[in-house]
Amino acid sequence: MNTPQQFYKDQISKHTKASKKVKKELLISSLIRLLIFATTVVCIYFGYPNTQIILSSLLIGVITFIFLVNRHSKLTYSKKKLQRTIRINQLELDVFKGDTDELITGSEYINPSHHYSHDIDLFGEHSFFQYTNRTTTQAGKDKLAEILSANSIQDIEKKQNAIKEMADLPEWRQDFSAIASMVEVTVPISKIQKWLQNYTPFVPKIMRILPAIISSISLVATVLLFLDVITFTMFLLWFFVGLMITGTQLKKVNALYADANKVKDTFDQYYKLIDKIENLNFSTALLKEKQQLVISEQEKASHLLKRFASILNAFDQRNNMLFGVLANGLLLWDIRQSYLIEQWIGKNHHKIDQWFEVIAFFDAYNSLGNFAFNNPTYTYPQITQNATIINAQNLGHPMLDSKKRVDNDICIDKEHFFIITGANMAGKSTFLRTIALQIVMSNIGLPICATSCQYRPIKLISSMRTSDSLSDDASYFFSELTQLKKIVTALKNDEYFIILDEILKGTNSKDKAAGSRKFVERLVAAKATGIIATHDLSLCEITEELAQVENRFFDAQIVNDELYFDYKFKDGICQNMNASFLLKKMGIV
Repeated sequence: MNTPQQFYKDQISKHTKASKKVKKELLISSLIRLLIFATTVVCIYFGYPNTQIILSSLLIGVITFIFLVNRHSKLTYSKKKLQRTIRINQLELDVFKGDTDELITGSEYINPSHHYSHDIDLFGEHSFFQYTNRTTTQAGKDKLAEILSANSIQDIEKKQNAIKEMADLPEWRQDFSAIASMVEVTVPISKIQKWLQNYTPFVPKIMRILPAIISSISLVATVLLFLDVITFTMFLLWFFVGLMITGTQLKKVNALYADANKVKDTFDQYYKLIDKIENLNFSTALLKEKQQLVISEQEKASHLLKRFASILNAFDQRNNMLFGVLANGLLLWDIRQSYLIEQWIGKNHHKIDQWFEVIAFFDAYNSLGNFAFNNPTYTYPQITQNATIINAQNLGHPMLDSKKRVDNDICIDKEHFFIITGANMAGKSTFLRTIALQIVMSNIGLPICATSCQYRPIKLISSMRTSDSLSDDASYFFSELTQLKKIVTALKNDEYFIILDEILKGTNSKDKAAGSRKFVERLVAAKATGIIATHDLSLCEITEELAQVENRFFDAQIVNDELYFDYKFKDGICQNMNASFLLKKMGIV
């Protein structure tokens, strides 16, 4: 079986060849357009002053030129899409090499008050979000952040199956991402939804049928002009009548255009994404459920969105000065497009939220599927309901170098607590974050960095990184107490896996020891499950009184006058600390 890296290299080679072919077609297309334009000019020049020849040459030339322009636009789109796909594959190869500079950090989602996200570096520089995120829409990015932060333990196996299926569709996922990345959408989806929900129609009833009448008369007038039945002056007078009618609604049309032009790119992008979703036969329950939200209507959502995108693009033609003047004088173009926009909004505005939500979901799951595809050696936890919360073998942190990473086994039962001791830099905090991330990933449905794992779903709450807040006039110690209070309150309403790292750091050692002991006793009394890391060896004595609490440690040794860590998780209490050795080694004391 090919590795993910080989797949990406093959995709780059494949799409590079296709891109070269499209470039040649574009060159030929440009030459043909130039030839048609020159031919039309020559025919008009030699046909002058014969009106029939001039109008015939102009009509045939314009129609042919428009056809070629549309074809050229499609070729240009194909070229850009191929280039985006090549870039997508190259990005994955770069990430495998450790280059994450192009990945979005998600720092805007950092929330120190969240149950766990700030403690385990879920968002920000070198975060799990940055490592995982491949979303290409703002809504998808928000959805992925929501999934990572949700702390939900519902339907895990259902989510696992959906991610497995997405992982098995790498080319579909890349095509989805390439399409989405073709347009730089700047207007938030929430604003678009608000505009559609609150839109007030303005086109008068008479104006709803008048464009059709004016267009018909203009067609007849054009034919009569061609046959020399009417003069050009008469035709020009009729043309100005159309401009005057358009002028009566100009202010309102301009206001509508200002809003419509902002959302045009979004709908042009989204109908193509919905089309991708509609036209794949998904096999897993969750993906089928989401797909049904866009295909259960009498008409496919992609068709409706495409129609709206076409209307908005047609409306945008008013920016072409020549076309805008002619079309408004002869066809009442602006009024007609305004009416079509209002008709579409009236019929479909209530469905938009659902369609946008489906796109955001698939964009987010695209990233989750990509993560699973990139890590084929990871394992999906076996979901159980027995007394053991986590029983994992060779569990490691997914963002550490696999060649240097040291994996560990862990088995912790429901209503049990581990007290972890260890020397500085021995791996305690990294291990805590590994366990926390394993819980988050398992709850999301992702495969985890382990050879095997049985997991009883549980929510996560932690206190590992507390800071003071000058703006809130809160000391470090008070902030930490607030977090611990939050944990106690949360335990009254639900079951949580608790992870604590060196609590009560903001007070003296004697007070810290007594307070930490009482807090662990409180957690055990509440039948909590979790892990606490500490440098305070006296806290380990609590295991003599509470059978639910066990001691574990990470060791440090001095070998040949150098500090050595094996980063292995062991039973018992750490006896070797390293602060004095490091102070002496670095010449501080």
